[in-house]
Amino acid sequence: MSYSQTLNQPRLLTEVESKELLTQWGIPVVEAKLARTKKEAISLSKEMGFPVVLKISSPDIVHKSDAGGVKLGLVNATQVGKAYTEIMSSIKEKYPQAQIQGVSVQKMAPAGIEVIIGMSKDPQFGPVLMFGLGGVLVEVLKDVSFRIVPLTRRDASEMIKEIKGYPVLQGYRGKEPANITALEELIVKVSEFVEQNPQIKELDLNPIFAYKDKAIAVDARVVLEG
Repeated sequence: MSYSQTLNQPRLLTEVESKELLTQWGIPVVEAKLARTKKEAISLSKEMGFPVVLKISSPDIVHKSDAGGVKLGLVNATQVGKAYTEIMSSIKEKYPQAQIQGVSVQKMAPAGIEVIIGMSKDPQFGPVLMFGLGGVLVEVLKDVSFRIVPLTRRDASEMIKEIKGYPVLQGYRGKEPANITALEELIVKVSEFVEQNPQIKELDLNPIFAYKDKAIAVDARVVLEG
């Protein structure tokens, strides 16, 4: 799919669209494919290999988990079919006017240290990148650091070390440390992506799973300028 036209349209990209765009720029993400029917969801799940995750795909729904639009750890076709039905039922009840494309199907990634990289535009300074501990607690902990785009490798290193949760990334209490180099490279890549695409208004990679050998975005959201 080409995004030369997509980037000129004011809208929230779905997870599948966001990940396809990020992949074109070399930003590592867990691949997601769109299933428009229960049959397609089951077929894609078998193709990817279990366990898988299903998420509602809609440009009108931002917080998919809160809407009952996410099902994790599905290990067979029966569970995938049931999850698809439950997601559609929940969404139609809570968001009857939402435009529903189907569900995104992705391989369930092994648990890692959860971090977030985000971008928003400041009226005065322009694109500002954020880094911090991620997952569902990011809004509660607010353990984040900020830099103005564009960022250097040194900026990325400083951002990571500034957060209070940095010891967690180093391997807290015997747990495997995150690959700091991979996180630095990811931050710089996101900075370059944002700098080269001024049409992007907001961006969230949350969570990113940080492992001892790599870092990869499990979920992604891109919002384009209106």
